[in-house]
Amino acid sequence: MRPEIAKISELMEAAEYVTDAPVATSVHLSTSLHKPLLIEGHAGVGKTEIAKVMSRMLETNLIRLQCYEGLDAAAALYEWNYQKQLLHIKLGEGSTRPVGEREHEIFSEAFLLRRPLLQAISQDSAPVLLIDEIDRADEELEAFMLEVFAEWQVTIPEIGTIKAAHPPHVVLTSNRTRELSDALRRRCLYLWIDYPDFDKEVRIVERKVPEINARLAHDIARFMERMRGMRLSKVPGVAETLDWAQALAVLHADHLDAALVAETLGCVLKDADDIKRFQAEVAKSGLGSFLPTA
Repeated sequence: MRPEIAKISELMEAAEYVTDAPVATSVHLSTSLHKPLLIEGHAGVGKTEIAKVMSRMLETNLIRLQCYEGLDAAAALYEWNYQKQLLHIKLGEGSTRPVGEREHEIFSEAFLLRRPLLQAISQDSAPVLLIDEIDRADEELEAFMLEVFAEWQVTIPEIGTIKAAHPPHVVLTSNRTRELSDALRRRCLYLWIDYPDFDKEVRIVERKVPEINARLAHDIARFMERMRGMRLSKVPGVAETLDWAQALAVLHADHLDAALVAETLGCVLKDADDIKRFQAEVAKSGLGSFLPTA
């Protein structure tokens, strides 16, 4: 591993993120080249966590734009505080000041609501801007973001142009619910995060749930590896692994057995049909097929 990549890996591990060379390299290149990093992968594999770790690693603010269907540029960039404007107009009734002057006043910075994109280009130092689940937004918002990325400036008609003195470090995440545009992909560095292998998942469990013992950490990681090989409608990610590990730690468990799995299965599987599939597989092959061999 190159020294600079090893340093990033060390910093990410210190920030409680169990990493590997591809992740550390992508983070290093994104911050060094100041290019957006597009991270795709299954739900719950730690995509969002990378942005959080970057903000801790760089000792800067994390600004998050959570995407959803129907999100428009106004909600992502800025809005006017209409209630405050109306109150100001009401209080100013009867004023002899010129109308133009009063209008200019209510469309000033004091009445501006800065949404995530505007917040990100208005910081005193470069923040980390997390655009989470970009695949949930529509193509119009994608195109607007590309314009912002190109110049890192926005124009507010009533105020003027605001340009970033310190452009943010951008992380975009996607669960691939729809295909992103080629224009957006070309603008970004790309990282795919898959489910962790057995050894990495053991490390994650031991790092995030330090009170768990080694045998149980291995049992959980092997169990999750086997379960992800089944045909499930909602495949459990690392988030479910950690939820389950924390639940088992609270129950003071030191290994997995049939009764414990049955009692805590809701931490892992969140779909009734998936639970039935799992129960059928256990009835057929036995729980031992989900656990490490001695």
